[in-house]
Amino acid sequence: MGEGRTDWIRVPVGDDAARWATRGRCQRVLFVAHNVTSATRLLDVLPLFHDDLRVQLLATCPGSSAFRAGVAELLADTGVPVLPWDQACETPVDLAISASFGGQLRALPGKLLVLSHGIGYTKRLAKPEAGSRKPEAGSRKPEAPVFGLSPEWLLSEETGLPFADALVLSHPEQLNRLRAACPEAAPTAVLAGDPCFDRMLAARPYRERFRRALGVRHGQRLVVLNSTWNPESLFGDGGDDVLPSLLPRLSAELPADEYRLAAILHPNIWHGHGPGQVRAWLDRARRGGLALIDPLEGWRQALIAADAVIGDHGAVTYYAAALGTPVLLGAAPLSGLDPLSPAADFVRRAPRLDPCAPVLPQLVSLRAEHSPVPGPQEFTSSLPGESAVRLRELFYDLMDVPEPSWPALLEPLPLPLYEPVSRTAPLRVLTRLPGACEVVVERYAGAAYEPEGDGEAHTAVHEDTRDLDALGLADVILRYGAPDDPRLGSPAKWSAEVLDLHPHCALAAYVTGPDACTVRLREGRLLRLASGPGADVDPAACASAVHAWLAAGNPPDTLVAQGLIVRTGTAGHRITVTPGTG
Repeated sequence: MGEGRTDWIRVPVGDDAARWATRGRCQRVLFVAHNVTSATRLLDVLPLFHDDLRVQLLATCPGSSAFRAGVAELLADTGVPVLPWDQACETPVDLAISASFGGQLRALPGKLLVLSHGIGYTKRLAKPEAGSRKPEAGSRKPEAPVFGLSPEWLLSEETGLPFADALVLSHPEQLNRLRAACPEAAPTAVLAGDPCFDRMLAARPYRERFRRALGVRHGQRLVVLNSTWNPESLFGDGGDDVLPSLLPRLSAELPADEYRLAAILHPNIWHGHGPGQVRAWLDRARRGGLALIDPLEGWRQALIAADAVIGDHGAVTYYAAALGTPVLLGAAPLSGLDPLSPAADFVRRAPRLDPCAPVLPQLVSLRAEHSPVPGPQEFTSSLPGESAVRLRELFYDLMDVPEPSWPALLEPLPLPLYEPVSRTAPLRVLTRLPGACEVVVERYAGAAYEPEGDGEAHTAVHEDTRDLDALGLADVILRYGAPDDPRLGSPAKWSAEVLDLHPHCALAAYVTGPDACTVRLREGRLLRLASGPGADVDPAACASAVHAWLAAGNPPDTLVAQGLIVRTGTAGHRITVTPGTG
């Protein structure tokens, strides 16, 4: 870590600390961040040192992980002094906390504690130096050891003794596997729960807030697709290569007003390939309405908000099942898992996604037939809600100083930034008029998935679409924005310009908020649409309903006098229609 950077801090030590540091007698706690994934677990426990003026927090990165991108920025955001690795190995510290192995942790001075950065230790992973050796000709390739529970990861090569003073486990089943695989390290094990899971459990009462932040409307179902890293993952190209083709297909197959689609990708995918590359790979799905979840702050909130998760053998999918969320496995490799782990048992038992069959019926069946798979809710943590107390007690015991008198508390999950649906792919809109002043609307981002049935169809296109041919043939052209955006003049001015630019367009709709929109008809009349009390419907769907109602030969004056009932999915929403100005 640190190539090309010149802003790492060299912290005064020894006599220099006593001379120059304002609080030079502090206990030093060093956070060791191998990559963004492990750093997120360190951030979970960092608040346990808040308010203690006896403790100076420091951070470093060993530079041993292949996925170091993003670590420097993440640590800089904490405002904690960051030491170059060579200085970290020379600086006396009272406690070093790591959430991973590797990088010569044994070289650090002071006590060393290791946390898990997932759901305990479940995966087989060879140490880099061991994995680079080629097996002898004719010999069988040995199985990789279990990461975090095997002698290869836990014992010093020089002494054969554990190099960590404490190994934090979340459940006794992990301790049983540790005793069987590496009994020498068993005395260092401490059961202290799972701070990541505890933060999710504490945040479950705010599920509806998280759903609104993701733009999920009342009555919609949020489907989250999740992939860990490596070639056998859902996003990987070493297996069935499911996710890259599934995401754009799902954004087209699922009815736009009934489903919201989001994806959680492992930080190693983001930082291993580059955020720009990930967004480029998933551009078609994003234009179809997919939300890409922030891999640092937003993934836990998205899991809490989800109605269903399509995932793989990674920790995030297991956490989803532990929260009681229905799960389908789109990739389920067992070769990289400890066969004795609860994660392997979960992969063997969980329902499978059939990527060759329509996904919508599978999601409907999953919800109707959901029965939690035994394991995740039991084995994620044996001490739910207790990790803060247990971990802080362990930290201060290792430093041999008394704990603070105030309660040990984790940070609550923050409310994510509002992320409304951004859908610029052309929409096929199916409409039916079952009664007076009533329109049923179904919208799809892919014509191939339109259900057969009675009714009419038209095309609605966002003005920022990349499909310019569709824009030229659109019946309804959409724009989302502030009503006073100086670049557009006003909803009235913008809509007039759009109809002049696109002579085939029958209606221009400017959406100015979650429940309001201004439309201009081809004849020039301006109307303002607003949702009624308790309604929660995309104003763009209301604009399409108005177009369908008028295309059936109904007069605009009736709309103004009576309003319109718009049905999306199983919900009906009454909107008011008033004359616009401008």
